[in-house]
Amino acid sequence: MTITFQNLLPIPLKDRFLQRSSDIWNTTIQFEESAFIKIKAPSGTGKTTLIHILYLLRNDYEGAILFDSNPIKELKDFELATIRQQKLSIVFQDLRLFPDLTARENIELKRILQDPYYPKEMIDSMAAELGVTHILEQRAGLCSYGEQQRIAIIRALIQPFSWLIMDEPFSHLDNENIDRAANLIDRECKKRGAGLMITDLEHDTHFYYTRELNL
Repeated sequence: MTITFQNLLPIPLKDRFLQRSSDIWNTTIQFEESAFIKIKAPSGTGKTTLIHILYLLRNDYEGAILFDSNPIKELKDFELATIRQQKLSIVFQDLRLFPDLTARENIELKRILQDPYYPKEMIDSMAAELGVTHILEQRAGLCSYGEQQRIAIIRALIQPFSWLIMDEPFSHLDNENIDRAANLIDRECKKRGAGLMITDLEHDTHFYYTRELNL
C-alpha cells in the first residue's frame, strides 16, 4: 500500500505552517510500501497531528492523503476498519493501553480483532525479547511508562500490517532497550515487506532509513 500526501495542511495550524519550510506539509510526496521513513519534528510542528490525520482520528485538514490511489476521506467505515486491522498498525505517543487490563490482555485484544497473524505464544516470545515477561499479567496502568511503551510495540507487531506508524516510540527507553525494540521492529517489518514511519524529535541511527524528512 503506497501512502501519498497531497498539499496536506491541518486547518488549525494552517497559517503557521504556510510560513515555514517543510518536507511534509503543503507539498506532494509519496511513500512506497517497504520504505523506512524518519520524520524529524521539533515540538509544536504537528507530528502527533500528522499521525492522527493518517489514522483518520481527525479530518480538519486541507489537501488529501491517499492509500494507494484512494483518498482516505472517501473510505467507507468497513474499508477503514479493514485497513486498520490488516494494513496499518500504530504506536501512539500516548500509547492508548487499557489501564485496567493486564499487559497480556491489551496485546491479545489486538491479536484477535482479525484473523490472527501470530499464535498467542508469540506474545511470550516478543515479551521475552523486550524484557517485559514479568509484567504480562500485571495491570497496564501499574506498569512504568517504559514498560508500557514496550507493551504497545508488541501490540502493534502482533497484528498484520503493511505499514507500521510510530510516534516517539522510544522516548522512555534506555539505549539497551531501544536496541532490543529496534531489532524486533526491523525484523518484523522486513519479514512482511512492510514500511516503517517514525516521527521523533531528532536524528537517530536505530534503522537504515530510506528517507529522512523534516516536518
